[in-house]
Amino acid sequence: MKMSTADVIDAHRQAGREFTANGVRSFVREKGQGPAVVCVHGMWGASFLYRKVLDELARRNLRGIAFDLPGFGFAERPKNYDYSWTGLGRFATAAIDELELERFHLVVHDIGGPVGFELAAAHRERIASITLLNTVVDVSNWRPPWSMEPFRHRGVGEVWQSGIKKPLFRQLMAMQGIGNMNSITKPELYAYMELMRGDDKGRGFLQVTRHAERTHAKQTLYRSTLSNVPYPVGIIWAGDDPAMKLTKYGEPARKAAGLSNIETIPGKHFPQEDQAPAIADFIASIAKRGEVVPLRKSA
Repeated sequence: MKMSTADVIDAHRQAGREFTANGVRSFVREKGQGPAVVCVHGMWGASFLYRKVLDELARRNLRGIAFDLPGFGFAERPKNYDYSWTGLGRFATAAIDELELERFHLVVHDIGGPVGFELAAAHRERIASITLLNTVVDVSNWRPPWSMEPFRHRGVGEVWQSGIKKPLFRQLMAMQGIGNMNSITKPELYAYMELMRGDDKGRGFLQVTRHAERTHAKQTLYRSTLSNVPYPVGIIWAGDDPAMKLTKYGEPARKAAGLSNIETIPGKHFPQEDQAPAIADFIASIAKRGEVVPLRKSA
């Protein structure tokens, strides 16, 4: 039976559960058994973005976990919430406590990078590894792509958001988001748009776009979670991403982490849709390096 966008969203909801962290009701989707892998989404995202990756992680004996940040997906969107990267990082920190994750591998994408780095800085001892996926570390130089820039401006953002209908959204995703558009059905594609707008007509989403902390202090903090750390760090990048270009954002991330190379894959800004197996393979390889091997007890 052909599914509608409402069916897709309902199936997503049925695949997860609600939880509350830092006073905000949210939603988490989990799959698999084994070491925990927390996947943090960014803009246009929500946990829905990782549904295919969670399936692939489960096939690799890992427990994939993705939750909605405030302002996205099924999470609450309080009017007076702190939607800065600091505030979202505070929520993510509370979420891992509520989900009882003592030690976990961390995967970050888009502005989920800054949010995840906030989490890593607060709980370095609980990080088993970090995998970066088309994100930003040197935030003082970060600029949103042209399609996201209007959201940052009051009035203009509201008009731009209300004007994004299905045909335009599909065109934008084909241009910037997904390399192989045959990897996603139209109802799945439009679920992104509906989950972004939510029950507040996207007001929470707009607040996130307007509270980016592009400071040198934040940049220094984020770099500190990748360099001279006790856990492995890896970077995998969709090389055709026009929103976060490899040369502009990937290379500075590589240098900050002190890595010799970046694993590149085909795709644009949301390779979770058409490159989930390759992403899961890479995450599993980094996670394996971060495993703690118990010491043998002497006879």
